[in-house]
Amino acid sequence: MSRDRDHALPEPPSRRLLLKGAAAAGALAVVPAVPGVAQAAAPARHPKPAPFVNPLVRNRADPHIHRHKDGFYYFTATAPEYDRIILRRSRTLNGLGTAAESVIWRAHPTGNMGAHIWAPELHRIGGKWYIYFASAPAEDVWAIRIWVLENAHPNPFKGTWVEKGQVKTAWETFSLDATTFTHRGSRYLAWAQHEPGMDNNTGIFLSEMANPWTLKGPQVRLSTPEYDWERIGYKVNEGPYVLKRNGRLFMTYSASATDFNYCMGLLTADADSHLLDPISWSKSPTPIFTSNDTTKQYGPGHNCFTVAEDGRTDVLVYHARQYKEINGDPLNDPNRHTRIQKLGWKPDGTPDFGIPVADAVQAGD
Repeated sequence: MSRDRDHALPEPPSRRLLLKGAAAAGALAVVPAVPGVAQAAAPARHPKPAPFVNPLVRNRADPHIHRHKDGFYYFTATAPEYDRIILRRSRTLNGLGTAAESVIWRAHPTGNMGAHIWAPELHRIGGKWYIYFASAPAEDVWAIRIWVLENAHPNPFKGTWVEKGQVKTAWETFSLDATTFTHRGSRYLAWAQHEPGMDNNTGIFLSEMANPWTLKGPQVRLSTPEYDWERIGYKVNEGPYVLKRNGRLFMTYSASATDFNYCMGLLTADADSHLLDPISWSKSPTPIFTSNDTTKQYGPGHNCFTVAEDGRTDVLVYHARQYKEINGDPLNDPNRHTRIQKLGWKPDGTPDFGIPVADAVQAGD
């Protein structure tokens, strides 16, 4: 099985052996390798993850955390002013909450990339840094498209961020929330877009890539809002992100309006399947992560995944609000906070998301 050296959560190299013995051991919740680093035999000891503190980063939505081989966690997210791209780094997950924040790029005063700077993701590809983000022209703020920045410097806080341009898809329509991953030697882009003629706001699409800013071949629709829980307020599937574990690819996405109805769904494909065939992907008929009145967390979604400092514990990263009722447009409410919690695993090898935890220090192991 090829290793995904660019993606934050690669498939562990010993997966086939682990799967072979999992049924007898009753332990399909296997542990990941350190991202981006070739692994020899597992060390005898692993540092215990520090208890997680939530909210991790306040007033930062659509969070993305990349754990790099230099030992740092890199964090970016949507700023509520929608006018810039920010970056933090820390050697610990909790440290991101107090880490210094740098503005590495600002919206243009006019023209393209002038408004609605949304959902940046930071990826390391071919020895360079790339940021995928959504934006619109300053004069047409809802004509949102996907754009890419590139930085050749080893340190993403240094060097120059070069605008590589728009990711051109099959249609010039509302599109956003791009993420990238590799599988079996091919790089893919997954994103959300409105498809002409469809009765929805956005569906989830997938395409192979010719380079980090160019699609090649067909783009296929993997999901469209079809269940009631995906169509509250708006008919939305957005914010895809991929986790590879246990011989499968799990693609999370978010659905419905960005108030307390916002929630997460799940698509699943076998690692041996043809990813560009929509039939390869099965869809959960129920949401897998939703608002919770007991823990008082509302609208959880737009997630990514990382691993704790031990290199083994899977971590769910997402945003949520601490209250249910919102005055006015939810997009004008700045209090979507970045949160993290341990991602569990069920005996059948599928992820167990649980519920969004209450605001408190929680065990990381």
